[in-house]
Amino acid sequence: MINVINNSTNPFINLALEEYFLKYKALKDDVLILWQNEPVVVVGKNQNTYEELNAEYIENKNIKVVRRLSGGGAVYHDLGNLNFTIIKNNAEVYRNDFSFFAMPVIKCLEIYDVTASFSGRNDILIDGKKFSGNAQYFYKDKVLHHGTLLFSSDLTVLAKALKVRQDKFESKGIKSMQSRVANIGDYIDKDITLAEFRQTLIRSMFDYEQEPVRHYDLTAEDITAITELEKTKYSTWDWNYGQSPKSNYKKEMRFTSGMVSLEMNIEDGLITQLKLYGDFFEENPKEILENLFIGEKYDLVVIRNIIEKADVSRYIHKLSNDEFIELFF
Repeated sequence: MINVINNSTNPFINLALEEYFLKYKALKDDVLILWQNEPVVVVGKNQNTYEELNAEYIENKNIKVVRRLSGGGAVYHDLGNLNFTIIKNNAEVYRNDFSFFAMPVIKCLEIYDVTASFSGRNDILIDGKKFSGNAQYFYKDKVLHHGTLLFSSDLTVLAKALKVRQDKFESKGIKSMQSRVANIGDYIDKDITLAEFRQTLIRSMFDYEQEPVRHYDLTAEDITAITELEKTKYSTWDWNYGQSPKSNYKKEMRFTSGMVSLEMNIEDGLITQLKLYGDFFEENPKEILENLFIGEKYDLVVIRNIIEKADVSRYIHKLSNDEFIELFF
């Protein structure tokens, strides 16, 4: 494994850097990237951007917005949050095994006498409060796993920037987002800076892999390619907002797989557009599933046949055919 030295705090650059090392940089080694962002809301690949953030608040606060490659829910980053990205080969070994990637974080906190635990489908907790959310994205034989680490973030801004559905908390007996999250720094007795914690985490990550720490400095060629990807994709309105079209039918439900929202246009009894949003994780690109319905009749028998042939769980992790069909009627 190599640790990519990255001092950028530009969220558009940092998301481009992740994709570059996943898809375009030919390396045999696994990759670790630690990074921080200036204030930004990062939405999941499958989310409707407009429904995940408080637009007026983030505009007034000059908070940026960017979409990431992976599924899952929207998160708030600032310079008090540390992000980690691990890119590994042999992806199938690690598919949906979030706990494997959580362990070096948990081991790192043990150094500071802080007890953390993996919880649910993708969270790491201290004292029952979330400080880390994780997500994955698969490309060919590689997996990209990344997570947030709240260290000294402004939790008040976090709570105001994100528009979180109340049912997500009510189902867990939680009154608000702010009462659900915590900063790592509040649980460390010693006067540790985020920069110091970052170095400890690097050592913990390599110890977990039983490898010596090795660093990688970006080349001029790397920087040129990353900057181009940032300009053509991650800084564009089309990528960050444009995948959120208007629709004349919408229904959303919460399942074991997460929140799933179905939006579609129906004209003259035919489905002309269909989009799926939510904080779910994909098994295969959801766009393949969406396209199966275009041009088909809005009819129970027709839709059921499409769903049964497709097997929805092949696209959305842990979502059954019966659950999916509930969204249509």
